[in-house]
Amino acid sequence: MSKTLYRIYVIELSKRVYTESVKFRKANPQYNGVLECLYVGMTSKLPTERFEQHKTGYKNKKGYKLSSNIVEKYGLYLRPSLYNHIDPFVTRNDALIAEKEITLELRREGYAVWSN
Repeated sequence: MSKTLYRIYVIELSKRVYTESVKFRKANPQYNGVLECLYVGMTSKLPTERFEQHKTGYKNKKGYKLSSNIVEKYGLYLRPSLYNHIDPFVTRNDALIAEKEITLELRREGYAVWSN
């Protein structure tokens, strides 16, 4: 039986998210408008499958929405060059920690970043 692996993925968002979303703007006071707006997530699925779930407003069997409203509205495409170098994680907790670290790292580099 194969063990579940958790992957980090990055989605480029339309820059409209910065002007239209107060909470996105408040989360990124350092943003100067030069680089892109991004979403960082963690998944046990393939990043392409997870991106599709975000864009379609996917709900699980219990009716819980598992997609991010920000990605559903502003998501453009995956940015593999920003996550392909990150090895998958064996535990969900390790992936969540890495998601937070990568979000902060990308903000330090000048991107505006959202993650849940």
